[in-house]
Amino acid sequence: MVKVFSKAKNSQDILLRLSTVTSQDLVKGSTLVFFDEVQECPEIVTAIKFLVEEGSYRYVLSGSLLGVEIKNLRSAPVGYMDVKDMYPLDLEEFATAVGINDRIIDALRKHFTEGTAVDEFIHEKMMEVFRLYLIVGGMPAAVDKYLATNNLQDVMAEQQAIIRLYKQDIAKYDPDHKLYIQEIFDRIPAELDAKNKRFILKNLNENIKFSRYQNSFLWLKDAGVALPVYNVEEPTVPLILSSSRNLFKLFMADIGLLASLYADGIQLKILDNEPSINFGSVYENAVAQELWAHGFQLYYYNNKRQGELDFVIEQNGEVLPLEVKSGKDYERHKALTNVVNSTTYQISKAYVLCNDNVKKVGKITYLPIYMLMFIKKEQKLPTKYSIDLSGLV
Repeated sequence: MVKVFSKAKNSQDILLRLSTVTSQDLVKGSTLVFFDEVQECPEIVTAIKFLVEEGSYRYVLSGSLLGVEIKNLRSAPVGYMDVKDMYPLDLEEFATAVGINDRIIDALRKHFTEGTAVDEFIHEKMMEVFRLYLIVGGMPAAVDKYLATNNLQDVMAEQQAIIRLYKQDIAKYDPDHKLYIQEIFDRIPAELDAKNKRFILKNLNENIKFSRYQNSFLWLKDAGVALPVYNVEEPTVPLILSSSRNLFKLFMADIGLLASLYADGIQLKILDNEPSINFGSVYENAVAQELWAHGFQLYYYNNKRQGELDFVIEQNGEVLPLEVKSGKDYERHKALTNVVNSTTYQISKAYVLCNDNVKKVGKITYLPIYMLMFIKKEQKLPTKYSIDLSGLV
């Protein structure tokens, strides 16, 4: 495919060359041309402008590192290509895949909206689904393997194969920084297991400054491998104004891949909900992954006086604080109480994601962790808006 594009002179030349390498007839006006793994041939992305202008066919481009490659293009086809980010299966998609029907999902959504408790039997089953999700995750190949075999060893082998491919891509597509990127990637599980979960640069190298590693962190984000959650100084909108780019937590983009990086045997302990397991890091990773898939920019809040909030996001023009509690003391949340009660921040509601059922106390709603699937961006702006300028004529 590289030869098709690298020596082509114009769109007609590309289409002529393309017709020689496909067994399918190209029918004007009805054929959809799908280019996969286009990071192997970035010329395709540049050439798409001319193919779209030519107008004979419609095109889809797919690749695992497009977030990185598009940034590196000298001539990006602005206005000729819509970019659609793809994510691992989110929790609702995973629940549907393993057999939870729409009727149950709709009933759970109603409980979420109304703040009412879920039937205990359904609640326990959904907690089992959530714990399974912590192990399998949302990578399509891993989910397919689970659905085909129900064998967690096979799932783990699939996940480890994906991680090997990640590392190969790092070495192939950014050879100049591959050691930095791999160091960061390998540190993610240990950093998340620390008390405050913030990525500590000195754990990589005592003497290296953040500026040396900054592009490597961005590479992992743009490649869709890791999710940074940035610290904000104030839980006020817009959050980006008080965010710090060198204070952050770094999560895996898929919770199943994170679980596969931990010691062998942790999968069964997660399924059995063993109290010896520190669920804090895996719960928070699942929340970060879900919020990212729902389109939220990810932040956390840390203040010496107020304390720390696991996540703060913007929803419908307001700040929504989220606390993630994996233990029985989920009603203990000093920082959340401080922020919610503060007249400065004017927080109207907050969620605590926990193992227990739905319960509302003042502005704080306690939600079973699986209900994070219903925390989505709201948009109340009118779809159409015009100004009456008749008085100016």
